[in-house]
Amino acid sequence: MTTFADLGLSPKVLSAVTDAGYTIPTPIQAGAIPPALARRDILGIAQTGTGKTASFVLPMLTLLEKGRARARMPRTLILEPTRELAAQVAENFEKYGKNHKLNVALLIGGVSFDEQDRKLERGADVLICTPGRLLDHTERGKLLMTGVEILVIDEADRMLDMGFIPDIERIAKLIPFTRQTLFFSATMPPEIQKLADRFLQNPERIEVAPPSSTAKTVTQRLVATHGKDYEKRSTLRDLIRAQEDLKNAIIFCNRKVDVADLFRSLDRHGFSVGALHGDMDQRARTTMLANFKENKLTLLVASDVAARGLDIPDVSHVFNFDVPIHAEDYVHRIGRTGRAGRSGAAFTLVSKRDGKFVDAIEKLIDQKIEWLSGGIEDLPQQAESEERERPRNGRDRGGRDRDRDRSRGRNKGEARVTETRTETSETEEKVDVVKAERKAEGRPQNPARNPRAANHAAPRPANDDSRDRRNRYRRDEDDGPTPLGFGDEVPAFMLIAGKA
Repeated sequence: MTTFADLGLSPKVLSAVTDAGYTIPTPIQAGAIPPALARRDILGIAQTGTGKTASFVLPMLTLLEKGRARARMPRTLILEPTRELAAQVAENFEKYGKNHKLNVALLIGGVSFDEQDRKLERGADVLICTPGRLLDHTERGKLLMTGVEILVIDEADRMLDMGFIPDIERIAKLIPFTRQTLFFSATMPPEIQKLADRFLQNPERIEVAPPSSTAKTVTQRLVATHGKDYEKRSTLRDLIRAQEDLKNAIIFCNRKVDVADLFRSLDRHGFSVGALHGDMDQRARTTMLANFKENKLTLLVASDVAARGLDIPDVSHVFNFDVPIHAEDYVHRIGRTGRAGRSGAAFTLVSKRDGKFVDAIEKLIDQKIEWLSGGIEDLPQQAESEERERPRNGRDRGGRDRDRDRSRGRNKGEARVTETRTETSETEEKVDVVKAERKAEGRPQNPARNPRAANHAAPRPANDDSRDRRNRYRRDEDDGPTPLGFGDEVPAFMLIAGKA
């Protein structure tokens, strides 16, 4: 059996690996480390959670023992698609490089440029960054890339999804052609293969799992649900409560606004929950991840910013509140559980409109995913036929969430509707009178509206309870759909013109 001592790593690195409690390398580590030490280009393909980070960190530490960094001229460059992944790689260098005296600089958004400039001035043996922040420093004249010996492109498929490929091409032109390139990806679509062919020279290809495969230690199930958000939230809560072995879980949504809505819903129902998405500032994102890793939070509602490469070792469950639109994202999401040989469970909520996305996922992973209990066809037809396509911004006109409760105070609401209809009829009669007078005088029947004058023409009734109505709409419950607002209709009182 191959051990780390057989891979050619330096004694300092081996000592740090032993102290970390590792003795046997994973397949991607055993395949990538020896050719990396021989200065070969690497094309590594492995499912998430198999130790890809250590497969380039460990040989880099050994190669960097000789030489010294110069100011503003990094010796190695590691590109990551997200801040969290970049910070995680920096943690790996701290853990495995504790016996080295290397300067590691982390360039990510949300951190002061001045602080990062000071690190670059001291000289960086290892530069870990996101593409955008690296180009910012380069354009400001704070970086010279001519001394880069090793380039690492990590999570290349995620780079493609996030639109970073043009930035990576610009960065590659700034680095010497004689560099060594280590290229890693969990999936290998044709676009990524073309990119690898352009950046790599006679690479050593290490493929330890079929492209886009999922870990066998993860139990995958589909859960049928109606498409309305409040019904999906109810299904999710029941599903979470039914998991007897749930230690912690990540819940994925497709959109940032849904992350916020679902977080508020679960928090309101008494769950220990946090949220993570791209619009949060870096300090909040770091704190939220730390709390989840330290088990201060049981559930983490997240967008796909948490789907790629984050090393949270012992996540017991993953829930897909939304079926991912891109099938590759499914592989990354469920890869957050079942890591390092542990068992895990992944549940995906599926409504009728999600069928094509499920088909794409099953085609990508080349396996059928079982239903937890029944399928879409078992859902009540009448309830499902009422399903409407959700607006792109997740809200009805007027900014009112669809989750608000109309069941609370239903009888009171019906009385208000009756009262409003009476008021509307009286107002329409006033409108007809005004039109008749204008017609008799030869004046236009549809004058320009004057909202302020209209308010005087249609005085507010004495028993108006608009403040109570506003307060009721502020409540965010999950028990039923939201009543629709005016929509495209204009209230009759708005048509009454002001006095000339």
